[in-house]
Amino acid sequence: MKPLLRLLPYLAKYKRTLFVGFLTVVGSNIFTVLPPLFIGEAIDLLKEGLEAKSIGGTDLVTYAVGIVVFFLIAGTFTFFTRQTLIVVSRHIEYDLRNDFLSHIQKLSLSFYQNTPTGDLMAHATNDISAVRNCLGPGIMYPTDTILAFTMVIAMMLRIDWELTLLAMIPLPFVSFAVYRLGKVVHKKFEERQKQYGEMTTRAQENLSGIRVVKAYVREEYETGLFRTMSFEYLKKNLVLARVQSIMWPLMFLLVGLSLVITIYFGGLKVIANELSVGGLTKFLIYLTMLIWPMIAFGWVINILQQGAASMDRLAKIFDTKPEVQDAEQTDHTITEIKGAIEFRNVSFTHKGAVRASLSDINLMVPKGATLAVIGYTGAGKSTFVNLIPRLYDATSGDVLIDGRNVKEIPLEVLRRNIGYVPQETFLFSDSLAENISYGTDNGTEEHVRDAAEISQIARDISDFPLGYATMLGERGITLSGGQKQRTSIARAVMRKPKILILDDALSAVDTYTEEEILKRLRRIMKDRTSIIISHRISTVKNADMIVVMDDGKIVERGTHDELVERGGVYAELHQKQLLEQELENL
Repeated sequence: MKPLLRLLPYLAKYKRTLFVGFLTVVGSNIFTVLPPLFIGEAIDLLKEGLEAKSIGGTDLVTYAVGIVVFFLIAGTFTFFTRQTLIVVSRHIEYDLRNDFLSHIQKLSLSFYQNTPTGDLMAHATNDISAVRNCLGPGIMYPTDTILAFTMVIAMMLRIDWELTLLAMIPLPFVSFAVYRLGKVVHKKFEERQKQYGEMTTRAQENLSGIRVVKAYVREEYETGLFRTMSFEYLKKNLVLARVQSIMWPLMFLLVGLSLVITIYFGGLKVIANELSVGGLTKFLIYLTMLIWPMIAFGWVINILQQGAASMDRLAKIFDTKPEVQDAEQTDHTITEIKGAIEFRNVSFTHKGAVRASLSDINLMVPKGATLAVIGYTGAGKSTFVNLIPRLYDATSGDVLIDGRNVKEIPLEVLRRNIGYVPQETFLFSDSLAENISYGTDNGTEEHVRDAAEISQIARDISDFPLGYATMLGERGITLSGGQKQRTSIARAVMRKPKILILDDALSAVDTYTEEEILKRLRRIMKDRTSIIISHRISTVKNADMIVVMDDGKIVERGTHDELVERGGVYAELHQKQLLEQELENL
């Protein structure tokens, strides 16, 4: 139950409403425990009347009206109990869900590389719902149960303390059974949630990779695999249901034992004239009123165990600290950057990796210059540019912008001034206009069109029936690879960034379109810094400086002509691509 203590700040936010809810629970129980007194008195009155051959009708009507009125008042209080405590649980669910999304948005890139999306989806749906359930019924029923139990036991002791103690004999066994079964429920619920996360991950990957599944004719294989995982989830659900199903009959059995004890020993007391028939009736009614608290007690333990298991899973996410974040050295007086970049003895190793991705990088890129990065696959080019917007932090050495360590620049300021087009372009299931203007809050339709013109996607958009209002499929699936890249470039350009990073963002574009895009980019990026990663010599040849990376190191640097004359890796790539072009022309 310890994980549930983390919910106290959420409960504190609604303490007034919870207090009102507590008062309604008290009112409901007070007016629920009083009617049996009237029933007992009415039965004794009937007995006396039958023995005396005359019944006081007026007294019976008074008792009947009193019983109805009290139950109506109790029902009204119960209604307001649900309107306060259950509604609060929905508000807390809303707060918790928002906090969860806000937190995972702050986590570093490495977190997402090691956490399945389906797992996060399971946290955001099933786990938060389970926590909400323990905050609604999990608060209302324990409060109601404890108050009802206390008041009913008090009434029973008032009627006959000896009979009460006898009737209470089975109750310790109830507590023990609930404790033991509760621990099993907690464990089985955690296992079920874990399986649900794995199943959700598989389903999400299937839907995202549907083109690959179809291309390799793996529909039956994937269906079979999902069926197996789904069956495992079914089995874990059945095991959990089996454990939970033991608790309810056990409650009935133990309360039933109390009834048997009461009827036997209470009957003996009535025969001995130590207790009236009405008194025994009141006692039996109160004892039956304990059935629901006993059952609710077991049910609530189930809910709380499930909520604790889910909160424990959520807590692991909430306790994950972003590896990249603003720290004590962050200077919040910095509100903008100009774009001069410097790498000083920078090295970087991914967590858990055996070898470094970058080693001893030293480089200066003046403000307004265009840097091109080229090299074979796996040379460390993407890792190199990922250090600039602090998607990762350098393992050693310093990355500086305008002479300040990037760790001193507030993350929001740093990233707001960088336009970044990664290798894997991502578009949202929204209109083209919304995708292009994503990341800017004050972009106009004219700005969207200008950005589309620069990236050369404008002519394609003009061919779509709905133009910029065209809705895209998931991840932009309705566009070709080149169209997606150009839309992503338009999105980056729309921000008018001080630093523009294109990570192999022109690989799916033909050479003519590439030249047109670069020509326009040179114009709008004048006095701004550009970094272009590419495998094509044609993309990088006009850059102010070209660096060649190999095995995480800068092995060559210079202009296009200088590098060709040097006869190194760059010259080798240049010769290969010239040869490939000649073969294509032939």
